[in-house]
Amino acid sequence: RRAGGVLAPPAPATPLAPGTGLGPFEIVGMIGSGGMGQVYRAHDTRLGRTVAVKVLPPGFATDPERRRRFEQEARAASALNHPNICTVYDVGCDGSIDYLVMELLEGETLQERLRRGPLPLEQSLIVAEQLTDALAAAHRQGIVHRDLKPGNVFLTTGSARRRPMQAKLM
Repeated sequence: RRAGGVLAPPAPATPLAPGTGLGPFEIVGMIGSGGMGQVYRAHDTRLGRTVAVKVLPPGFATDPERRRRFEQEARAASALNHPNICTVYDVGCDGSIDYLVMELLEGETLQERLRRGPLPLEQSLIVAEQLTDALAAAHRQGIVHRDLKPGNVFLTTGSARRRPMQAKLM
Protein backbone atom coordinates (compact mmCIF):
# COMPACT_ATOMS: atom_id res chain seq x y z
CA ARG A 1 0.00 0.00 0.00
CA ARG A 2 0.96 3.61 -0.55
CA ALA A 3 0.32 6.61 1.64
CA GLY A 4 -3.36 7.54 1.71
CA GLY A 5 -4.51 3.91 1.39
CA VAL A 6 -3.99 3.76 -2.38
CA LEU A 7 -2.60 0.47 -3.67
CA ALA A 8 0.63 0.34 -5.66
CA PRO A 9 0.24 -0.59 -9.36
CA PRO A 10 0.22 -4.34 -10.08
CA ALA A 11 2.33 -6.02 -12.75
CA PRO A 12 0.90 -5.10 -16.17
CA ALA A 13 -0.19 -8.74 -16.80
CA THR A 14 -3.42 -8.18 -14.80
CA PRO A 15 -6.14 -5.54 -15.13
CA LEU A 16 -5.91 -2.73 -12.61
CA ALA A 17 -8.00 -3.31 -9.49
CA PRO A 18 -10.18 -0.63 -7.88
CA GLY A 19 -8.06 1.36 -5.44
CA THR A 20 -4.90 1.08 -7.55
CA GLY A 21 -3.01 4.36 -7.78
CA LEU A 22 -1.38 5.75 -10.91
CA GLY A 23 0.29 8.96 -9.89
CA PRO A 24 -2.45 11.10 -8.34
CA PHE A 25 -5.23 9.03 -9.96
CA GLU A 26 -7.08 6.28 -8.09
CA ILE A 27 -8.72 3.58 -10.21
CA VAL A 28 -12.44 3.11 -9.57
CA GLY A 29 -13.19 0.42 -12.18
CA MET A 30 -12.70 -0.65 -15.79
CA ILE A 31 -14.83 1.02 -18.46
CA GLY A 32 -13.59 -1.01 -21.44
CA SER A 33 -10.65 -2.00 -23.57
CA GLY A 34 -9.53 -1.74 -27.16
CA GLY A 35 -6.58 -2.28 -29.44
CA MET A 36 -4.43 0.45 -27.93
CA GLY A 37 -5.39 0.32 -24.28
CA GLN A 38 -7.63 -0.37 -21.34
CA VAL A 39 -9.79 2.49 -20.09
CA TYR A 40 -10.68 2.97 -16.44
CA ARG A 41 -12.90 5.32 -14.47
CA ALA A 42 -10.63 7.01 -11.93
CA HIS A 43 -10.64 9.70 -9.28
CA ASP A 44 -8.22 12.62 -9.61
CA THR A 45 -7.11 13.04 -6.01
CA ARG A 46 -5.58 16.48 -6.68
CA LEU A 47 -8.59 18.14 -8.28
CA GLY A 48 -11.39 15.98 -6.89
CA ARG A 49 -12.89 15.04 -10.25
CA THR A 50 -13.73 11.84 -12.07
CA VAL A 51 -11.62 11.13 -15.16
CA ALA A 52 -10.92 8.37 -17.67
CA VAL A 53 -7.47 6.78 -17.52
CA LYS A 54 -6.20 4.84 -20.53
CA VAL A 55 -3.32 2.43 -19.99
CA LEU A 56 -1.45 0.19 -22.38
CA PRO A 57 -3.03 -3.28 -22.36
CA PRO A 58 -1.23 -6.19 -20.67
CA GLY A 59 1.90 -7.21 -22.54
CA PHE A 60 2.13 -4.03 -24.64
CA ALA A 61 4.19 -2.06 -22.11
CA THR A 62 7.31 -4.00 -23.07
CA ASP A 63 6.78 -3.52 -26.84
CA PRO A 64 8.79 -0.43 -27.90
CA GLU A 65 6.64 0.17 -31.01
CA ARG A 66 3.36 0.05 -29.07
CA ARG A 67 4.78 2.36 -26.39
CA ARG A 68 5.94 4.77 -29.11
CA ARG A 69 2.46 4.79 -30.68
CA PHE A 70 0.83 5.31 -27.27
CA GLU A 71 3.13 8.25 -26.50
CA GLN A 72 2.52 9.68 -29.98
CA GLU A 73 -1.25 9.44 -29.44
CA ALA A 74 -0.90 11.22 -26.09
CA ARG A 75 1.18 14.07 -27.55
CA ALA A 76 -1.13 14.54 -30.55
CA ALA A 77 -4.32 14.49 -28.49
CA SER A 78 -2.96 16.91 -25.90
CA ALA A 79 -2.21 19.47 -28.61
CA LEU A 80 -5.89 19.72 -29.53
CA ASN A 81 -8.53 21.88 -27.87
CA HIS A 82 -11.93 21.48 -29.54
CA PRO A 83 -15.45 20.85 -28.20
CA ASN A 84 -15.78 17.74 -30.36
CA ILE A 85 -12.43 16.17 -29.41
CA CYS A 86 -11.98 14.33 -26.12
CA THR A 87 -9.81 16.49 -23.85
CA VAL A 88 -6.51 15.09 -22.58
CA TYR A 89 -5.68 16.23 -19.04
CA ASP A 90 -2.45 14.44 -18.23
CA VAL A 91 0.00 11.73 -19.22
CA GLY A 92 2.34 9.76 -17.01
CA CYS A 93 4.14 6.60 -16.09
CA ASP A 94 3.86 4.82 -12.75
CA GLY A 95 6.26 1.92 -12.45
CA SER A 96 5.90 0.01 -15.69
CA ILE A 97 2.44 1.43 -16.49
CA ASP A 98 2.12 4.24 -19.04
CA TYR A 99 -1.18 6.11 -18.83
CA LEU A 100 -3.16 8.90 -20.46
CA VAL A 101 -5.79 10.85 -18.50
CA MET A 102 -8.82 12.20 -20.39
CA GLU A 103 -12.17 13.73 -19.70
CA LEU A 104 -14.72 11.13 -18.70
CA LEU A 105 -17.52 11.03 -21.26
CA GLU A 106 -21.03 9.85 -20.42
CA GLY A 107 -22.96 8.17 -23.20
CA GLU A 108 -21.98 5.55 -25.76
CA THR A 109 -19.81 5.07 -28.81
CA LEU A 110 -21.31 5.54 -32.25
CA GLN A 111 -20.61 1.83 -32.80
CA GLU A 112 -22.76 0.91 -29.79
CA ARG A 113 -25.53 3.27 -30.91
CA LEU A 114 -25.58 1.91 -34.47
CA ARG A 115 -26.18 -1.62 -33.17
CA ARG A 116 -29.71 -0.44 -32.34
CA GLY A 117 -30.23 0.82 -35.88
CA PRO A 118 -29.39 3.89 -37.96
CA LEU A 119 -29.45 7.39 -36.52
CA PRO A 120 -32.31 9.60 -37.67
CA LEU A 121 -31.24 11.89 -40.52
CA GLU A 122 -31.19 15.05 -38.35
CA GLN A 123 -28.91 13.40 -35.76
CA SER A 124 -26.70 11.96 -38.50
CA LEU A 125 -26.18 15.43 -39.94
CA ILE A 126 -25.35 16.88 -36.52
CA VAL A 127 -22.79 14.11 -35.86
CA ALA A 128 -21.29 14.52 -39.34
CA GLU A 129 -20.96 18.29 -38.90
CA GLN A 130 -19.35 17.94 -35.46
CA LEU A 131 -16.89 15.29 -36.62
CA THR A 132 -16.00 17.32 -39.69
CA ASP A 133 -15.27 20.33 -37.46
CA ALA A 134 -13.14 18.16 -35.14
CA LEU A 135 -11.15 16.61 -37.98
CA ALA A 136 -10.63 20.00 -39.62
CA ALA A 137 -9.26 21.36 -36.31
CA ALA A 138 -6.90 18.40 -36.01
CA HIS A 139 -5.74 18.76 -39.62
CA ARG A 140 -5.03 22.48 -39.10
CA GLN A 141 -2.61 21.35 -36.36
CA GLY A 142 -1.01 18.84 -38.74
CA ILE A 143 -2.60 15.86 -36.97
CA VAL A 144 -4.23 12.97 -38.83
CA HIS A 145 -6.47 10.70 -36.73
CA ARG A 146 -5.51 7.42 -38.51
CA ASP A 147 -8.17 5.33 -36.76
CA LEU A 148 -11.47 7.02 -37.55
CA LYS A 149 -14.24 4.48 -36.95
CA PRO A 150 -17.59 4.33 -35.08
CA GLY A 151 -15.84 2.85 -32.03
CA ASN A 152 -13.69 6.00 -31.73
CA VAL A 153 -16.62 8.42 -31.88
CA PHE A 154 -18.41 9.01 -28.60
CA LEU A 155 -21.96 10.33 -28.40
CA THR A 156 -22.44 12.17 -25.13
CA THR A 157 -25.71 12.49 -23.33
CA GLY A 158 -25.89 16.26 -23.19
CA SER A 159 -28.32 18.59 -21.50
CA ALA A 160 -27.99 21.60 -23.79
CA ARG A 161 -31.25 22.48 -25.53
CA ARG A 162 -29.58 23.26 -28.83
CA ARG A 163 -27.45 20.11 -28.99
CA PRO A 164 -28.72 17.41 -26.66
CA MET A 165 -26.20 14.97 -28.16
CA GLN A 166 -22.59 15.84 -28.86
CA ALA A 167 -20.13 13.77 -30.88
CA LYS A 168 -16.62 13.58 -29.45
CA LEU A 169 -13.69 12.20 -31.40
CA MET A 170 -11.46 9.94 -29.31
